[in-house]
This record gives sequence, C-alpha cells and structure tokens, in this order.
Amino acid sequence: QVRLVESGGGLVQFGGSRRLSCAASGTIYSINSMGWYRQLPGKQRELVARISYGGSTNYVDSVKGRFTISRDNAKNTMYLQMSSLKPEDTAVYYCNAKIVGGSHLYESEYWGQGTQVTVSS
Repeated sequence: QVRLVESGGGLVQFGGSRRLSCAASGTIYSINSMGWYRQLPGKQRELVARISYGGSTNYVDSVKGRFTISRDNAKNTMYLQMSSLKPEDTAVYYCNAKIVGGSHLYESEYWGQGTQVTVSS
C-alpha cells in the first residue's frame, strides 16, 4: 500500500526556519502533483503550496517569499522549507500527493498523518 509520512515538525522560535519532509513509500508507479496543506487552530484545512511533477509551484499569498516547496523525484520525497516563521504559521501541516500505486493502477489522492509546527512568540 501507499503511505505518505511527514517529518520535521516541532517547536520553532519566531523568525526561525524549519524544513518539513514528506516521504512516499509502498507500491508506487508514479507520483504526479504533490502539495502541502495546513490546518490552523479552529480553521479549515488550506493549501500552502503545491508542486507539479516538473517543478511548477503555487503558494498561498501568506507564505510567498518565506516558504519554498521542492521535490526529489528519485527519492519520492517532497520538502517544505519554511523561513521567517511567525506565530500565525502554527498549524498541523499535511502532505498530499496524487499517485498511481497501491493495488489499483489509476491515480488516487493520498494524505499523510500530519506534523505539528508551533511557532513561539
């Protein structure tokens, strides 16, 4: 089966940096687009950044210039480099990917379990 596992979350001081990773594992034939989403306390889950297989990216306005999404296709891994972190960035961050894998040979959407990022003030 296909799994997405996030890592790298934790407590970060105001203005600090942190890099999140999302590793895909299992029976994978291809990984198409991937993205990072976050759920702020008391809010709905929102898109943070998304990246295509070829590297085209989109960001929510609030993180532009501070966050960078990237991927290493050879490692089936996606990253989110976060800098100039603010308390408003405190959230559970989730990995998402559209993957052909598992027991069915068509594209499906997968989610990781989430990783907590807390930015102190």
